[in-house]
Amino acid sequence: MTVVPRLLRVAIVLLRYRLDELVDATHLFRPLKLLRPLLGRPVVDVRPLARGARLRLALTELGPIFVKAGQVLSTRRDLVPEDIADELALLQDQVPPFPGVEAKAIVEAELKAPLSRLYARFDETPLASASIAQVHAAELSDGRAVVVKVLRPGIDAKIARDVRLLHSLGLLAQRWHPNADKIRPLDVVAEVEKMLEHELDLQREGASASLLRRNFASGVDLYVPEVHWDLTAQRVLTLERVHGISSDDIAAIDAAGIDRKALAAKGVRVFYEQVFRDNFFHADAHPGNIWVDPTRTTEPRFIALDFGIMGSLPEADQYWLAQNFIALFERDYARIAKLHVDAGWMPSTVRLDELEAAVRTVCEPYFTRPLSQISLAELVVKLFQTARRFELTLQPQLILLQKTLLNIEGVGRLLDPEIDIWAVAHPVLKRILRERYSPLRTLREVRKRLPEWFHLAPRLPELVHDSLERIARGEHRLLADVDTLSHQSHLLRRLLRMIAGGAFGATLLLCATLLWALAPQHGPWLPLGMGVAGVLAFGWGWMRSH
Repeated sequence: MTVVPRLLRVAIVLLRYRLDELVDATHLFRPLKLLRPLLGRPVVDVRPLARGARLRLALTELGPIFVKAGQVLSTRRDLVPEDIADELALLQDQVPPFPGVEAKAIVEAELKAPLSRLYARFDETPLASASIAQVHAAELSDGRAVVVKVLRPGIDAKIARDVRLLHSLGLLAQRWHPNADKIRPLDVVAEVEKMLEHELDLQREGASASLLRRNFASGVDLYVPEVHWDLTAQRVLTLERVHGISSDDIAAIDAAGIDRKALAAKGVRVFYEQVFRDNFFHADAHPGNIWVDPTRTTEPRFIALDFGIMGSLPEADQYWLAQNFIALFERDYARIAKLHVDAGWMPSTVRLDELEAAVRTVCEPYFTRPLSQISLAELVVKLFQTARRFELTLQPQLILLQKTLLNIEGVGRLLDPEIDIWAVAHPVLKRILRERYSPLRTLREVRKRLPEWFHLAPRLPELVHDSLERIARGEHRLLADVDTLSHQSHLLRRLLRMIAGGAFGATLLLCATLLWALAPQHGPWLPLGMGVAGVLAFGWGWMRSH
């Protein structure tokens, strides 16, 4: 029952900002519309404003957690209209700071030492303040400048209370909203909850920063501040202090003499390297978190900040997504349709010719423009929206990637309005795929997994025997629905061919691996030949089983 007054406050704020359709969608709140004259007026006159702007102002008044929810909704362009998504993307997560004395107390409690022993200097006045944490400038005993991020006191309980409220609103929307199946409010609430859970663990953020720094260790394209682990805990994060220019401050970048065209192209390359080379990308890459190093004019580079929201993809999704991008660059619509089904993002019952026609309908109007005017991010969003008609199952990690692509392309076009995203991205992606799936890398992966295979090898005959016995008893799931004995015999022959080819192929691959690892004096050709023969045996078994 403690949630009810807070739900009523939400409805009242929505009415004050003339968001009647949201109140109408929740039948329980409709009678409140009669009280509109008594609700007071918002600070600004909202009557001439578009619905997206009114929603943005209402969420800002409702508080930080609703701002977070709006920021998540802004990434779900597959669910919300474009005009609303554009407005919600402007939401700023800034709130008044809490006292520096409290920040000091939290640091001492977390790091279990007096502040004077931890830092030579600690500024009580914060550099920046947000709903989850605020940042203070400090200095180490050796004179190095750092920043200290400190979680707000009592933020855990506040977020738990507000998440319960969001969940109640989600349940109401799920039950009453006419488009609940498309909006999926409970999924959105789950995303907000997960994001907040990650942001409440600053040690996790430090680990993310550390990994990203290692991935770009040269510092040529992207610089990531160093984490001071001895001064970091769950509620405190100490990072090297860096200075830079916000990537949307074009005047300052020009004044520093930085080549914006080279910088824009580098931003696109860095994005694709994060996603497809490292499988670990900064998923909150708006201009406030992506700075430009003012000291690097001849070889410009970016500086990354705020690592609370990072993304990665399962290896399979990473492969399918990369192949989709390549097919998109090459305008191979039939391949795009087939890749979506092969990846399992769509049911196998989808008609490929209809899906191909839908993809072509979306893409062809874009290709009538000069390539420099084609927005890859906008095209990907429209493809996802179109694919939803064919029962697309879109994973959360792909949504996060879509949002990041929008951010990166926005930064790139701001720096260089004439940038040809396609010309920059295509060769980078092909190079990464060539390196990632090269024979040498495959052999390295085989060598790395060799101990695991040796561990499992003694069990292989037993597993094959058990499988054949289940087939003989008619218990194997492949035979569960077969009605006739002849069909059973046919399936059994196919399965035996597949097992025989697989066993022979596995034996050859194992021998090739042993020769390569334990007898390098014989040279690479014999293991390579045996490896090729093993792959061919696998292929024979697979083809003969179909």
